[in-house]
Amino acid sequence: MATRILTRRHAIRQSIAAAAGVVAAPFINRGRYRVFAQSPVTYSSRAIKVVSESIVVDMLSPLSLGPNEPKWMKDPDSFTAADLQRFKDSGITSFHIARGTGGPEAYERTLWFLSGFNGFVAARSDAFARIDSVDDFARAKAAGKIGVLLGVQNSEHFRSADDVAAFHALGQRVSQLTYNARNLIGNGSTERRDEGLSDFGVSIVAKMNAAGMAVDVSHCGDRTSLDAFEVSKAPVLITHSNVRALNPGHPRCKPDEVIRACGKAGSVMGITGVRNFVKGSEPTTIEDYLNHIEYVAKMIGIEHVGIGSDIDLDGYDDMPAEDYKKLKAAYKDTYAFRDKIDIEGIDHLRRMFDIAEGLIRRGYSNPDIAGILGGNWVRILKQAWTPVAA
Repeated sequence: MATRILTRRHAIRQSIAAAAGVVAAPFINRGRYRVFAQSPVTYSSRAIKVVSESIVVDMLSPLSLGPNEPKWMKDPDSFTAADLQRFKDSGITSFHIARGTGGPEAYERTLWFLSGFNGFVAARSDAFARIDSVDDFARAKAAGKIGVLLGVQNSEHFRSADDVAAFHALGQRVSQLTYNARNLIGNGSTERRDEGLSDFGVSIVAKMNAAGMAVDVSHCGDRTSLDAFEVSKAPVLITHSNVRALNPGHPRCKPDEVIRACGKAGSVMGITGVRNFVKGSEPTTIEDYLNHIEYVAKMIGIEHVGIGSDIDLDGYDDMPAEDYKKLKAAYKDTYAFRDKIDIEGIDHLRRMFDIAEGLIRRGYSNPDIAGILGGNWVRILKQAWTPVAA
């Protein structure tokens, strides 16, 4: 058998392709590689390396915003090898798939949601792994599986404080205290007034601390968010929100006071790529998105920033037209939707590579980028998931 002598260029190409686990990584020029066969976009070897070597956690990303997810839940075998490859190509190793389940049937709807995903993950254990503890993030990545973190974007399904432990037993690991509207716990971000946590809300937070379920205040009003940071014995998360100082007046963005409370708690704030949360005018670009990461990093520290993109692999603008129309109609005018919801450059399955490339441009180190991509979430969830007695 003849011995093949590899040039340095060939060696780099092979190591990058192996590390990233992507469809193809042909060398283009000046150390840049095309990691997706269907896209001409190229990335630096450094960006590919940091994404591929990191535990990458998107702290708000459903598996699908369109018709695929219901199809997969109904028939797990309809999730194909090509579907799985897209998730692997994204570089995201774990997805927090939290759903909003408020309303009169919140309890039943949340049971259906959690049981549906538990069944799907069990049926497709070849492809997915449920994230129950922080060690599961690394285990899922090492096994080549996609981590699924079960959360809910509301807590109306907690009919009493005792329900918290029951839902934790079903696999729920994160619960947002409110969605945009008021509930018995507290106030949402688009309510006319925010009177903070109720006594019932304080009891729910205490039970979540005791169960080791993370408290999330992404959609909560400002006073409710601050109350949660004040009463919680464990770090409170902001899984997916943005900076109000960079987008004045938007209710889904957090004021400096809440961001500072997040830093004081040692917690993490995830930045979303929803266009109208990032900037109130055009053009809105990936640079505007990166500004939110940088703002939080400068205010409370790079170790307190993460990603909570609030989209699936393809983004909102690729949804079926009728579903897209209904989605926009379901929110108050204060959400300030424009023609597009997504931001070009982070509206696709390559977004973590684009974010890494952008952070490299801005001078961040590989360890800092790895923290933003997921390491910071792993660190804080270890604390948030450790039961704390009242």
